[in-house]
Amino acid sequence: MIEGQKDLGRAGRLTYGMIGGGKGAFIGDVHRKAVAMDGKAELIAGCFSQSYENTLATGEAWGIPDKSRLYKSFEEMFTAEARREDRIDFVIIVTPNNTHYPIARMAIENGIHVVCDKPLTTTSRDAEELVRLAREKGILFGVTYAYTGYPLVKHMRQMVRNGDLGEIRFVSAEYPQEWLATPLEKTGQKQAAWRTDPKYAGASNCVGDIGSHIENMVSYVSGLKIQSLLARLDTFIEGRHLDDNASILVNYKGGAKGLYWSSQVAIGHDNGLRIRIYGTKASLEWCQEIPNSCRVSYLDRPSQVISRGRDKMYPQAQAYSRIPSGHPEGYFEAFANIYSTYIEALRDHLSGQPVSADEADFPDVEEGLRGVKFIEKCVESSRKGALWVDF
Repeated sequence: MIEGQKDLGRAGRLTYGMIGGGKGAFIGDVHRKAVAMDGKAELIAGCFSQSYENTLATGEAWGIPDKSRLYKSFEEMFTAEARREDRIDFVIIVTPNNTHYPIARMAIENGIHVVCDKPLTTTSRDAEELVRLAREKGILFGVTYAYTGYPLVKHMRQMVRNGDLGEIRFVSAEYPQEWLATPLEKTGQKQAAWRTDPKYAGASNCVGDIGSHIENMVSYVSGLKIQSLLARLDTFIEGRHLDDNASILVNYKGGAKGLYWSSQVAIGHDNGLRIRIYGTKASLEWCQEIPNSCRVSYLDRPSQVISRGRDKMYPQAQAYSRIPSGHPEGYFEAFANIYSTYIEALRDHLSGQPVSADEADFPDVEEGLRGVKFIEKCVESSRKGALWVDF
């Protein structure tokens, strides 16, 4: 039996604030619980909602002791926190897409480190500006493509890097959901309403919301870089303004090919992110809904199923495995792994210590920029009639 996660932490907790994620919001609660899982950072400030009453209620629910650090706007929060000797070490942004850029920009300008939900921004121009500012100000900037936090995803990445699959020929990846198979946004459901509204979501719904996860996952595991793509974005629900289904062909630098499908109208699917990578010596298959195992098929010997916890993984991947075999690790643990790594890297950064690539194994602002560019290129290709466009 493989034992659980080694101790990745050191003494002392960092502090953070949050923008968005008030009572009734889904993803903000996920972020808070993921950070709390390892106890490496404490929530001490926030502007959780446009409603100050909601912010106060959320702060009370999460035990924020100093009510003066519950703010009416992000502008008020950053201005006040920047003046404090005990100001927050980083901020988490969990608001609709269109607000990511102004919030992150003001955080950077006030010297506050940032973790932002994806997609980073609604335009590559804004994303490029955040990359420039973060570099200029020495800001550690994370973007929560959290599926890369699964131990087996990290193991698969190392398999590719070590040449276990040989030369990569083809990638097939999909992310089907059914939750927008009806006009849910017309019922008052807030998550559906803002995601299908271009004013808040940007130029894409389906590709922006879940197709960008495919791009990030494939890039992380395979190391492949997109050279060109052809995308057809569909809108199946009458009256909906943005895409709810997407089919994407990909050419990678070096000659490999790819096929991506994302859908929010695929009845029978909950959250079916799946990736298959085919090389000259072997192939890999992993599904987010069954995250504790992956299938490896070899050209010259029997296929095998690797079980997280039971089977030996590469050391860096093993370090992220928390509990012994037979006890499933899932979404919260993967999210927590991203935050644990980010917080450790930030602690080193704040103390003036260099941060190695292995220590910075979390999605950063550069990956956020690439994700926004991917969304834009898919929209561009589709608007041109599903033509190939250079990446």
